Amino acid sequence: MAKSKLIIISSRLPITVSKKNGVLEFVSSTGGLATAVTKVNKSRDSLWIGWPGIAAEELTAKEKQTVINELKKHKCHPVFLKESEIENYYSGYSNATLWPLFHYFADQTAYSGEYWEEYKSVNKIFYKETKKFVDENVKIWVHDYQLMLLPKLLRESHADANIGYFLHTPFPSFEIFRLLPEREAILKGLLGANLVGFHTYDYARHFLSSVVRILGHKNYFGTIEYENRQIKVDAFPISIDYERFMRGSSSRKVKSIVKNLDVYDKNYTVVLSVDRADYSKGIPARLDAFESFLNKYPEYKEKVKLVLIAVPSRGDVEAYQKLREDIEIKVSRINGEHATAGWVPINYRYQALPQDELIALYSASDVMLVTPHRDGMNLVAKEYVATHHNRDGVLVLSEMAGAASELPEAILVNPNDANNVADAIKKSLDMPVKEQKRRMKLMQKRVATYDINRWAKDYLKNLDESSGSRSNQTVFLSQKETNNILKEYKNAERRLILLDYDGTLKSFVASPDKALAKPTTKVKRLIKRMTDDEKNQVYIISGRPKNVMESFFENAGLGLVAEHGGWIFEAGTWISLFEEKDFSLVWHYRNVTPDLAFVRKHELMMELNGVLSDSDIGVFEGEKIIEVKPKQMHKGAIVTEILSSDQWDFILCVGDDYTDEDMFKVLPERAHTIHVGTNDTAARYSVKSVGEVVSLLNQLRG
Repeated sequence: MAKSKLIIISSRLPITVSKKNGVLEFVSSTGGLATAVTKVNKSRDSLWIGWPGIAAEELTAKEKQTVINELKKHKCHPVFLKESEIENYYSGYSNATLWPLFHYFADQTAYSGEYWEEYKSVNKIFYKETKKFVDENVKIWVHDYQLMLLPKLLRESHADANIGYFLHTPFPSFEIFRLLPEREAILKGLLGANLVGFHTYDYARHFLSSVVRILGHKNYFGTIEYENRQIKVDAFPISIDYERFMRGSSSRKVKSIVKNLDVYDKNYTVVLSVDRADYSKGIPARLDAFESFLNKYPEYKEKVKLVLIAVPSRGDVEAYQKLREDIEIKVSRINGEHATAGWVPINYRYQALPQDELIALYSASDVMLVTPHRDGMNLVAKEYVATHHNRDGVLVLSEMAGAASELPEAILVNPNDANNVADAIKKSLDMPVKEQKRRMKLMQKRVATYDINRWAKDYLKNLDESSGSRSNQTVFLSQKETNNILKEYKNAERRLILLDYDGTLKSFVASPDKALAKPTTKVKRLIKRMTDDEKNQVYIISGRPKNVMESFFENAGLGLVAEHGGWIFEAGTWISLFEEKDFSLVWHYRNVTPDLAFVRKHELMMELNGVLSDSDIGVFEGEKIIEVKPKQMHKGAIVTEILSSDQWDFILCVGDDYTDEDMFKVLPERAHTIHVGTNDTAARYSVKSVGEVVSLLNQLRG
């Protein structure tokens, strides 16, 4: 099946258009989002929609067409915005309201009705431009805080569209988010998507908390029921092109740059700091911490140098101009107080750097100091790790950066505690090389495994799976269909009945304990009577161990399948379909509070997927469980074997879990497949409870 076309939408295109001396110029943009998504755009049938970086007033009608034509070559399409729209939507509501609030700078948040009206208006402009390209065979991926109303606008005109949204900043806690006057409209805007993605599980949890507290919609382990749809909320920690940075650090060009870097001297240990000049990055506090380090540990004077790169950002905004001024005053004061005739403690540069020079700086630095007050992810930390592949080096990282949850081997610090950061700098300088390499190797393995390609693939796979997740598409088993099943059953000579156990014949219990999970006497009698009918072949197919299943059902003629197909009980004996060993491990979290379970299950799944990514062992999520087992061991495989054993003129299959979907998918269309529950399913019909399953089986027994 051919891949559907992907429409990527962000406030800015990966190509910036400018006009110099009457000539249009097209330059590739930098930044985390541009780098991350450009690779996706190039690798598939896609179109990227966004503002090209130039005000509409600066372009004639002919020039606009030239921009459209040129961008089309790069699989991009422009949204032209006027200067006033840019001012109030982009610089205003996006960057003066949402940006500071989402980074916990409530005191710097501007609340303006004019900003909000323009934000709504521009989101509608993006909607109208996107609508031109939307058809039934398209996926839409909306990015970041500038377009939080767009998913809802698209949903209103394209009810069945497959829409994804990803936020590249933190999503704040409810207590912060509730300060936003337009909080309800923002949440409803995002709930137009099928899949809402965040960098970390904390951000996802904050979003879910705001949805239930503001809109009153609860979630069931990350899935929200809203307007007859299911919206999945999950974490997808964005990453980097690991290979690019790893190989770049050993390239001839980078090595040549390193040799000529005037900021490095073999007599000094170099601590590097690279950030956008944004107040969320905490550069002034970082300088205070470095000064504390110099005062607290004077023995390191003339032995350590801080290389501080502040990349220009929003230089036309007064707050950012003031930030630059504060940084430069601090640098000047610290250098003035601590410098000696042959040594200046801080080498400061306010400029953007070409990537090769940046990689050279990473590569030549002994310590990387990354201490933002708040950061959605922070790719600088990951880039530094990649450039030190199989080498030493120390990363000092803020606990407030999203990357901290993935890089626990870094020295984690509270960026607001100058003494804590100062001590961390000393610890990094004193750390033995062997320990540096050990920590670095662990971080490198994790970042290399979940790189930018894996991030995009993971998100888009989940978006595919969320397609069509409209609750009202669930087809519940009607009396008419029940009568049809009963009629076919009565007229059939060879009947195959496949039944899951937990959640199908037995309601879930608080513990997986065998004694609590035993079938009721009513169910045991029902299964025995069905098995005694010589026209029937009944199988109970479960994930439970074989000894448990055998103790539950002892009647002759009943087929039992244990561990999702690892064992099958036929002719009075258990037969293994795999090498004889324990087939799976299962973690149950039925008794864990939903918030804690949501965070912990995803952390566990990420770690397991990273460790097992290159093996034939898979990690699967079921009904409040996480299971580790061979990828080829599933219910679909054993059902395929059973189907080939006879000619069946009636097939009934009932199950409730993700493992049962494998059965539904391999059965012929004429089979009567029934899912217990309201989740998405490959089954033809759904019922709501175990009681309805038992009732149907009783009717079949007659």
